[in-house]
Amino acid sequence: MKTFGALIAFMLLAAAPLRAEIDITEVTSPGGINAWLVQEESIPFVALELRFKGGASLDLPGKRGATNLMVGLLEEGAGDLDSRAFSERVESLAASFEFDVGDDAVSISARFLTENQDEALALLRDALTKPRFDQDAIDRVKAQLVSMIRSDAQDPDTMVGAAFDSMVFGDHPYGSAIEGTEESVASLTRDDLIAAHQGALARDRVYVGAAGDISAEDLAAVLDKLLADLPETGTPQADAVTVSTEAGVTVVPFDVPQSVAIFGHEGVARDDPDFFAAFVLNEILGGGGFEARLMEEVREKRGLTYGVYSYLVPKDHAALYLGRVSSANDRIAEAIEVIRDEWSRMAETGVTEEELEIAKTYLTGAYPLRFDGNGPIANILVGMQMDDLPVDYVNTRNAKIEAITLDDIKRVAARVLKPEALHFVVVGQPEGLDS
Repeated sequence: MKTFGALIAFMLLAAAPLRAEIDITEVTSPGGINAWLVQEESIPFVALELRFKGGASLDLPGKRGATNLMVGLLEEGAGDLDSRAFSERVESLAASFEFDVGDDAVSISARFLTENQDEALALLRDALTKPRFDQDAIDRVKAQLVSMIRSDAQDPDTMVGAAFDSMVFGDHPYGSAIEGTEESVASLTRDDLIAAHQGALARDRVYVGAAGDISAEDLAAVLDKLLADLPETGTPQADAVTVSTEAGVTVVPFDVPQSVAIFGHEGVARDDPDFFAAFVLNEILGGGGFEARLMEEVREKRGLTYGVYSYLVPKDHAALYLGRVSSANDRIAEAIEVIRDEWSRMAETGVTEEELEIAKTYLTGAYPLRFDGNGPIANILVGMQMDDLPVDYVNTRNAKIEAITLDDIKRVAARVLKPEALHFVVVGQPEGLDS
């Protein structure tokens, strides 16, 4: 069976060469399901990406963790096949299915050979439309989740994210872990999982990207066979939530030698006209490279951390601008002070011409490298649709980056960076810091 895994790995890497332009075909099935396709016939292999908008934010009150548990059970048996038989059947076809859930989407990734397409898609259809939810599988996956929840409760990196989310989002689904709590997971029933399945996997919220050896006509037929038996509509989407923070520090005491901090405030929505400028701005401030200001000031000049970075988080129902840093308990206060100063300095003065050119060169040069196989291409296609981007985005994106000017960055820095709202949540035993 290891041969099948090696074959799939080869296909993922080799199925689509890097190309100057990506030719995307828009497909609509007879049943009205839309998809984007990049056809590549050089290798008999197909990557299919499905996204169902909503994800864990659809959890009903008192049922936190239901969507996550449901998704974890989609590969634990379907139709006439129990968990073991389903897994063996997938492997025998040299296929690969991955099921995942996030705050805003349920994600399904399928990889299969053209010669096995019908059999592989029949299995995937059963997983999506006829999951078994056998009680022994429910109990086993529940136990795994409870073990993970207990482990996360002692992990500073997970704790700091949970504390920040709870502070910002409160009772909104974003405010708690998608896995739920020990108590909420224990209380979930098979009926709860069926309800979560019907609410999350519906045709009114599905997005599809495909790449590989499949024609537009065949893909259109596949979509209806695969998805026609799903409910037409699902659970209503979660409400939007306003992000409101104040400058300051919240300390979560925990006995570790190194403190971990998440910092941030309100961010920029993906459809905001200033998003591209904010994206470039962040690359200069804290994008993760050694040229970024935060890395230069906090690590290179002062040796306060191994790494510090910032990132935009445009969720479906809220937008954040966040960063993360860790440092020894006796140095975290200094690291926070330096980050505050750089946040304020960039908000006031913007960036230099050299910084802007370095960021543009990196961002435009790195982008084509993302299209390194059918799997990544299919993933990009479905992400573009969820972000409501035009079909020519992959071929115009770099031009949008190049068009950003120093004045654009200065204006957006003054708008987006909010030192008066920059809040730090710290897990550890930081010296010189109090909530």
